[in-house]
Amino acid sequence: MATTRLPTLRSIFSANQRSPWGGAGRLLGGLPRPAPLLPRAYKSPRRLRGLSTTPQVSLNDPRFHRVQAQSIMTEQIPATQRAAVFDEFGGKLDIREIPVPEIGADDILVKVIYSGVCHTDLHVWLGDFPLKTKPPPIVGGHEGAGVVVKVGSNVSNFKIGDRAGIKWVNGSCLCCEQCKRGFEPNCDNVVLSGFTRDGSFQQYAAVKATEAALIPEGVDLANVAPILCAGVTVYKALKESNVHAGETIAITGAGGGLGSLCIQYAKAMGMIVLAIDAGNKEEHCRSLGADLFIDPFKTDDLVSAVQLLTEGGPHGVINVATAAKAMEESAKYVRTRGTVVLVALPRDAKISLDVFFTVIRTITVKGSYVGTRQDTDEALKFFARGQVKIPTEVAPLSELPAIYERMQKYQINGRVVLDLWK
Repeated sequence: MATTRLPTLRSIFSANQRSPWGGAGRLLGGLPRPAPLLPRAYKSPRRLRGLSTTPQVSLNDPRFHRVQAQSIMTEQIPATQRAAVFDEFGGKLDIREIPVPEIGADDILVKVIYSGVCHTDLHVWLGDFPLKTKPPPIVGGHEGAGVVVKVGSNVSNFKIGDRAGIKWVNGSCLCCEQCKRGFEPNCDNVVLSGFTRDGSFQQYAAVKATEAALIPEGVDLANVAPILCAGVTVYKALKESNVHAGETIAITGAGGGLGSLCIQYAKAMGMIVLAIDAGNKEEHCRSLGADLFIDPFKTDDLVSAVQLLTEGGPHGVINVATAAKAMEESAKYVRTRGTVVLVALPRDAKISLDVFFTVIRTITVKGSYVGTRQDTDEALKFFARGQVKIPTEVAPLSELPAIYERMQKYQINGRVVLDLWK
């Protein structure tokens, strides 16, 4: 009678060196080999470069940052640094020396290599937002990308030399109702970069480690900076729309900075994209993947035009256009049981809705703020895989006043990123 020999512990442990699943994989035989935890794109920096309107320099090369991260282990942190500071709202933007910030036990100190410039930074400087800021002087900025040079005594998720991003949400209590539910941007005691705590328009910036973003290796720091705010914001809005792959999403203001990113994230998520913007933006929007386009200034009845083109209306609308009228119209042309998401923050804007038809058609109208920590990780992975790109213009820190002036005149194409060391 034949006997079956059972595997011994020695044979299992020995197989562990030969099987991708260890001993268990050896015993289970024909099961598929597990996929790598990280996408292949993480290992291919050349595929990940964003579009840039300026020549690539050594600071833009991911290899530079790997070498730099190694040298930071022994880098001497200076007592002072260069920063863009304003002493009164709407007042002079001064590039001057200020002390390097001290960090708390829960913080990390980031050597900021690049920082994106967002319209929110402009509004903070002008004092437009009806929220309480820290008293001036204020250092703005909330799209910072750099390398960790110091960690607080309680920090376990970052180490010196890691690549880190500074977002709009600089810290949260993690104890209030919203934090416990995973909505830390809505924290009762939220700390905001460049608003209630000095931000990333300085060479060294402090951030609570739990809110800092871990930037994947091989990702270009200049091009990833805008993803930390603009990218995460539109990605979160798309998730809030509850539109699924194969369904139609409309994007108002699709040709702008936020809209350009929104188109790409929507396509990467499998949606059909209707871009709504002025006619001179059509070629740009289609080059990013928009399937449909409407110029609202060339139709007398936008609601009917949208519903006709989308066979009943889009399943959701993302409003990044800074016009109250665009928001009101979107609630009329959205498909029955669709979702209208408000993202743009036009100053003092109010919108009115037809309550009867909003109820009868079961329309959802909601606001979408910046994303959570999980949203940030997901948005960064889309970027790292090369599914999202954005034209970036790299400028020295000293040009920030001129950049704000260009923003007010709508003369910015893509996003501007500051080099903090020029």
